[in-house]
Amino acid sequence: MYAKCLKRVLDFLLSLIALAVLSPILLILMMIGAIAMKGNPFFTQLRPGKISKKTGEERIFRLIKFRTMSNAKDRDGNLLPDDVRLNKYGRFLRSTSLDELPELLNILKGDMAIVGPRPLLVKYLPLYSEEQRHRHDVRPGLTGYAQVHGRNTVTWEAKFEMDVAYVRNITFIGDLKIIFGTVGAVLKRDGISSETSVTMEEFKGSKITQEETSQV
Repeated sequence: MYAKCLKRVLDFLLSLIALAVLSPILLILMMIGAIAMKGNPFFTQLRPGKISKKTGEERIFRLIKFRTMSNAKDRDGNLLPDDVRLNKYGRFLRSTSLDELPELLNILKGDMAIVGPRPLLVKYLPLYSEEQRHRHDVRPGLTGYAQVHGRNTVTWEAKFEMDVAYVRNITFIGDLKIIFGTVGAVLKRDGISSETSVTMEEFKGSKITQEETSQV
């Protein structure tokens, strides 16, 4: 009952209230971001959402966040490495998770939920194993179980296992625990970066995925 009906109703109401309450902060961050990033303060990117029952494919939507990296390029016109383009303002946004606030619009529209597996890159879709792809059986979330259990410090495989475990056991109490856990993780600023990257290393397919592909 909760997962099929009430969860979406609560997501809509809470995101609407949050946007109204946080509108002054959003406006301030928009103005500061325009200055710090020398232009558009927003970052948008196509991400896969919930699998459609009609098509059997993930619905692709445009995620919106506050920009945390500049568009600085080298002499050949190529973007500089992430750690170079991530300025002090961007680091602040990421460490406080304020860059995620515009995703409230995605939740309001129905692209996302407050709690669910985080929406990753479209290019990862062919790399998932059949089991891992079940993370797309529900709407992606602003936060999720994996975000309060390691965030970017755990392996991709461990993260996907947690995502699928969440999808198969969605409860109101469980979502509340994740929300409160997220607040604690943000205040502690835990798990923002992996050991070798300012964010998270690129997913190139797990051993399971590669074995399945080789059998096709």
